Amino acid sequence: MFDGRWRSQIERGVKPVGTTLRGWGLSADHLTAVGLLTAAAAAVAIGNGALRAGFLLVILAAVPDLLDGAVAKAAGTAGPRGAFFDSVADRVTDALLFGGVGWYLASSEGAHAAMLPFAVLAASSVISYERAKAESLGFEARGGLMERAERVVLLCFGLLFDSLLVAVLWVMLVLTVATTLQRFTKVWRQANAGRPLPRHRVRRRRSPRVRKVRTGERMLRSRRRL
Repeated sequence: MFDGRWRSQIERGVKPVGTTLRGWGLSADHLTAVGLLTAAAAAVAIGNGALRAGFLLVILAAVPDLLDGAVAKAAGTAGPRGAFFDSVADRVTDALLFGGVGWYLASSEGAHAAMLPFAVLAASSVISYERAKAESLGFEARGGLMERAERVVLLCFGLLFDSLLVAVLWVMLVLTVATTLQRFTKVWRQANAGRPLPRHRVRRRRSPRVRKVRTGERMLRSRRRL
């Protein structure tokens, strides 16, 4: 939902900030690493019951994640390597944060409650996989009720009002599962419409005769070497 409605506006808004940070000598990789380390600190704080501190650290971890793309564009270094690093960092950040929530709930609510954040994490990993696999096949799989930005916002709400944390996680789980179904249906319809795969994904089958000829050529070259 965030990707489709507000991402472009926010990217335009943070573009001057990215230019300023680039002028200070910061790179997109620096910001991604800072966000990852801050998320680790937030996970430790949450796991030890310091939910307000965890709330502040989650927000601080989200700021570099918001700005690293703007810095990369300002530096002219936006590309596959940075996108890969950022995507992996996002998955690790999610694991850290929900792991911290599970740690906290295991000590305060019991083992059964601790499974709730891990269920959210499992469902969110399906969302990420659906998009990655769909795009590799030439389909479009963005959108949904509960993308990563919405999960972070709801998590912050639950940390701020800790008496509602379990209820917030249940809402997050339901909406996350609904998003997996939304994306699956979206890609399924595109596939049924007969949208072709990109060229680099299409494999040409060789006829048996061509395979035999080429196999014979390889055997002949091997004998000549001997």
